[in-house]
Amino acid sequence: MDLQKLDMELAIKPWTALPQEAYVLTGVNLIDPLQGQVIKNATIRIEGGLVTEVSEQEHTRPTTNDGTTVIDARDKYILPGLIDCHVHIMAVAGNAGMNETFHMDHSTSLLRQPNLCQGMLDRGFTSVRDCAGATPAMRQAIEDGVHPGPRLFISGKGLSQTGGHGDLRKAHDSRGICCACGAGGHDMTRVVDGVPDCLKYAREELRRGADFIKIMSGGGVASPTDRIDQVQFSDEEIKAIVTVATNARTYVTSHAYTPQAIQQAISHGVRGIEHGNLLDEETARLMAGKGVFLTPTLVVYATMARPEFSGFLPPFSAQKNREVLESGLRALKIATDAGVTICFGTDLLGPMHPAQTNEFVIRSQVQTPLQIIQSATVNAARLIQREETLGRIAPGFLADFLILNANPLEDIAVLDRPDQHLLATIKDGRVVSSRWSRLEVRQRRLSNIA
Repeated sequence: MDLQKLDMELAIKPWTALPQEAYVLTGVNLIDPLQGQVIKNATIRIEGGLVTEVSEQEHTRPTTNDGTTVIDARDKYILPGLIDCHVHIMAVAGNAGMNETFHMDHSTSLLRQPNLCQGMLDRGFTSVRDCAGATPAMRQAIEDGVHPGPRLFISGKGLSQTGGHGDLRKAHDSRGICCACGAGGHDMTRVVDGVPDCLKYAREELRRGADFIKIMSGGGVASPTDRIDQVQFSDEEIKAIVTVATNARTYVTSHAYTPQAIQQAISHGVRGIEHGNLLDEETARLMAGKGVFLTPTLVVYATMARPEFSGFLPPFSAQKNREVLESGLRALKIATDAGVTICFGTDLLGPMHPAQTNEFVIRSQVQTPLQIIQSATVNAARLIQREETLGRIAPGFLADFLILNANPLEDIAVLDRPDQHLLATIKDGRVVSSRWSRLEVRQRRLSNIA
């Protein structure tokens, strides 16, 4: 090889993504989730991974002399890229049971995560918030272009008390806790007790690159020894963790189901509640008044209750799953009626990830299509503190959007059938998934020599 012709930047990072192309999409039906309207015959210009222009009238066909690719998107609907605010990308497929999924070898999980990430892009999710388990290395690999995936916002390991939702030791397991190595937890969680350790390990997760902190302040389905109605962590422990996050200019979100667990968490500054299936009217009003976000994850309970997954949960967890499944829709309606800001989440594990989009249809029993779309776009962007760059298609925003052949504002089930309706997923101005002959996923290829 002639080393004088070597591209040193590519030699150092051979996975570097190709430069973003400039696109002009004409004749589109642009869905604005903030205003809840469709702008017809719009023109969108994309350059350098950003939306640079949105015109509400179709212009004369632009010239292509500057290298811009013009896409005739008449009769197509353009929606901002979807944001799932509760995922666990370390909980990959490969096993039929929950315990095997949680205790999978770390390196095995890492090698399978790219497959899971591509599936999310294929379903239209260009950003996801990982609520325990994702590593900064995986986030960096996606950012660098080592492999495709949604933009990751990560909590690192979730923090749990001894015997709490993140402590996976069974009742007869006599192993002690080692916070530094995470014993008692697993790749998703760390067991901590007392204010000093809560301070130390919240700081440790931030040092390692966490975007926010996740705590377990109540019982859960997957945990082997707690009950759903338990309140976990003391007031002082929660205050300590919130102080660490606030000082780092970020926030804490909490796993919680019951009014008691939710109220304790938000009274000490927790900004987000995950699940919330047993929410009552009083607590919903309190959340709305404090501007606390709620991320329901109804699809995971419905999926785990399906006959196909009857052996996924141990019996005790299956019993707890039935308990929260029955109340999930009621809680979502209570929160919606109270004016709580609701975000889209799924919390799927192992072989269940393909059900991700079914959350849209489940919520449609108590919410309008616009409310559901807002939960996965503008509301979600506010929660992850990216409302100036994500969740909308407007000048200065990142070029994350979907091209659909039907209007989800008329039928939200359109988003649950990506194989029929999602033509292409664009992230950072690059086509990352396509079922449309007019747009191809670009990759580096060898030059033909014959």
